[in-house]
Amino acid sequence: MTIEFRDVHASYDANTPILRGVSFTVNDGEFVAFVGTNGAGKSTTMRLVNGLMKPESGEVLIDGVPTTQLKTSELARRVGFLFQNPDSQICCNTVREELLFGFRALKMDMDDAARRVDGIIAEFGFNPDDDPFLLNRGTRQLLALASIVVLETPVVVLDEPTTGLDFRECVKVMDIIRRLHERGTTVVMVCHDMEVVADFAERVIVMSDGLVVDQGPTFEVLRNRRTLEAASLVPPQIVDISLALQLMDPALVESPIARANTLAELYAAIAPDAQAVSFEGVAR
Repeated sequence: MTIEFRDVHASYDANTPILRGVSFTVNDGEFVAFVGTNGAGKSTTMRLVNGLMKPESGEVLIDGVPTTQLKTSELARRVGFLFQNPDSQICCNTVREELLFGFRALKMDMDDAARRVDGIIAEFGFNPDDDPFLLNRGTRQLLALASIVVLETPVVVLDEPTTGLDFRECVKVMDIIRRLHERGTTVVMVCHDMEVVADFAERVIVMSDGLVVDQGPTFEVLRNRRTLEAASLVPPQIVDISLALQLMDPALVESPIARANTLAELYAAIAPDAQAVSFEGVAR
């Protein structure tokens, strides 16, 4: 399922434009991360994807159909949305009821729903009778994520999925997201953690002041000094080392260090005999 923005403008009031002509395409099955400083327009972009907002001008298309022509229920069947704060979407009295909520809201088959929910409860290790509001922050985030995963939407939009989580919780959340992507789900993620972006995203779209200022393969973008400065981004440490080595020795500009487009390639280029340890590696 493809997502396309065509010259999209959006704002929360007429005097404060948030997006100022945003255009990009996310292809079916991609894992794309949106990065940039607070106020760049990332979260607004995500709300436009799932129909929580409509563009003032331009078009947001899901598989070629403008979101303005799709009912909220139709969009919800196509696009799952994880809020930055799980308390913004949890609303039921038990874990099981929370996982069934989306099926009831969308009037989906409840026999199939019960089967899927049982599988998710086993996979995530939930107690189905727990009160969601008494769970710790990390477990509430996992429950919010599970409530989207269980619906099996072809697109999942994640707004800062690791915010407020400790390292172990981050590992668990991102491992679930990785496996979801490996099963063919299109993943669109807003993330401030460049280590997570480097480890998981195939492509990066950089936003600044309501505009897309760069986009491309993850490491191509994260090594672009002009982009980093324009969007006030701090690259992950491994990319920082790559950039520092190129400054120390201009000959490295054309080396495998400069051409690497995955974390594994970059580790191999910098220290071919070293054991690469990454966020994703720990998650596995």
